[in-house]
Amino acid sequence: MITLPDNDWSGHLNDELSKPYMQKLLETIEAQYEEAAIYPPKEHLFAALKFTSFANTKVVILGQDPYHGHGQAHGLSFSVQKGVKLPPSLRNIYKELVEDMGCELPAHGYLESWARQGVLLLNTVLTVQDGKPASHQKLGWETFTDKIIKLLSEREQPTMFVLWGKHAQDKAKSIDTNKHGMIASVHPSPLAARNGFFGSKPFSRANEFLIENGIQPIDWRIAD
Repeated sequence: MITLPDNDWSGHLNDELSKPYMQKLLETIEAQYEEAAIYPPKEHLFAALKFTSFANTKVVILGQDPYHGHGQAHGLSFSVQKGVKLPPSLRNIYKELVEDMGCELPAHGYLESWARQGVLLLNTVLTVQDGKPASHQKLGWETFTDKIIKLLSEREQPTMFVLWGKHAQDKAKSIDTNKHGMIASVHPSPLAARNGFFGSKPFSRANEFLIENGIQPIDWRIAD
């Protein structure tokens, strides 16, 4: 059975989980896990919410859907676990990180340290079938992640929303930019990164926003 992590997200999202659209979605996903290779593994489905609580969210990095290759997706957008080859999008994220922050190129792609500091690594769609990008769009995940963004936008605590790609930018309508910061650019994939992702300085801009609002900035370095 698919359940939310045991933290403050449960109190905010349990009602959403009980709605008919979400019950139908979870039934569909449960069945697909039995019949096909679905990523991330079921136990990592809500990893983004597990590692980054509602109260602790400072920055949201929003992507499209999980990596669709075996062994890649583990519930944190753009992240792969140690020992897994860096996907092209993450390589481009790291290129921008090094250029923006002047830090060393990370030796692995595991972004848990960002998540534990308050970076919600979320996708607009939380599951995907092996080898079939965007295969779980329009099943209902977009409505669920809309709810997450709205909940964060309704808080008084200033949050920086980083929207990478068109699907992520569709969430902009749910964000109150009078209270919150927003950085929108093309997706860091090889097809798009040179059209506005490189040079967008999302990491330093996010930290500037946090500091301006009296919030501890993120240490974006990835330790070996």
